[in-house]
Amino acid sequence: VQLQASGGGLVQAGGSLRLSCAASGRTFSRYDMGWFRQAPGKEREFVAGISWSGSSTYYLDSVKGRFTISRDNAKNTGYLQMTSLKPEDTAVYYCAAGGRTTYYYSDSRRYEYWGQGTLVTVSS
Repeated sequence: VQLQASGGGLVQAGGSLRLSCAASGRTFSRYDMGWFRQAPGKEREFVAGISWSGSSTYYLDSVKGRFTISRDNAKNTGYLQMTSLKPEDTAVYYCAAGGRTTYYYSDSRRYEYWGQGTLVTVSS
């Protein structure tokens, strides 16, 4: 699976962005999907995950109620809707797909395929 993340940009605090993750190659619908982010000088962290069917979702505590992960398997695309953005949300956001069910959704080892990242900058 090849993944292409897009939708990042510069936004003021309190604003919204929607990230997209377009998949090609193998059947996207077979894989769980996750969004991770990495801020400057920090380790990559889990943001949100969604099961292959879309029936289960998981979030980092600090984004619960503000971010929504979703997917459209017919379009081979996943999304991360981000609202009430804060400066601390500034990071490069990566989408990932995979099915290594030994690992939790929040564990990057669950995912075999990664996109290139899209930069989100939230100004105060």
